[in-house]
Amino acid sequence: MKKYQAAIFDMDGTMVDNMMIHHRAWQVSLKKLGTDWPIEKVMQEIHGVNEEILHRLYGNRFTRAERLAISAEKEKAYREIFLPQIKLIEGLDQFLNTLEAAKIPMAIGTAAPAENAHFLLDNLPIRKYFKAIFHAGDVSKGKPDPEVFLHGLKALDMNPEDCIVFEDSITGAAAAKNAGCAAIIVTTTHQQEEFADFDHILAFINDFTEVETLIKYFV
Repeated sequence: MKKYQAAIFDMDGTMVDNMMIHHRAWQVSLKKLGTDWPIEKVMQEIHGVNEEILHRLYGNRFTRAERLAISAEKEKAYREIFLPQIKLIEGLDQFLNTLEAAKIPMAIGTAAPAENAHFLLDNLPIRKYFKAIFHAGDVSKGKPDPEVFLHGLKALDMNPEDCIVFEDSITGAAAAKNAGCAAIIVTTTHQQEEFADFDHILAFINDFTEVETLIKYFV
């Protein structure tokens, strides 16, 4: 088995099981804009950076300032809903500690806006593990573009083939592949069969409780 030297973690759906909260917040926001989608449609269509989502759905209907305001309102609602129930996906705290003990450098590469990224890191005791944190404000293109993971690789001073990306989404898996990284998928958001077209995925996990199995990819 190949041994990897670094790890980059997506955040939403990978470190915390919060994607359904995001979907519900988007559903409410879209309805206010005249788009009354069932939750299944929201789950299918809403992915990536907020500004890109709004531009993809509505073209030039909104100015950039208006898109930013819509996005901020949606994210504020998400944080208010999530705060009372915020927690790491099971086993992740021990896994991060084990990676740190093995001297595996780590970074975060998320499509979340800065406010949400730091909201999680301010309310969970994990910031100390990460050498670098990159969010939507650090990139010009969202996933599946690999930009956010390429930033992480540069910060960790790692080659793509030596790094595992932990992801939960199809677009995130595509971004990892486009960056040249292997991936491990947390099945909080999508089922294993939905990733059938990818050949860079090492494993599928429900959570991080099998620490001994996961650490074998590194040491």
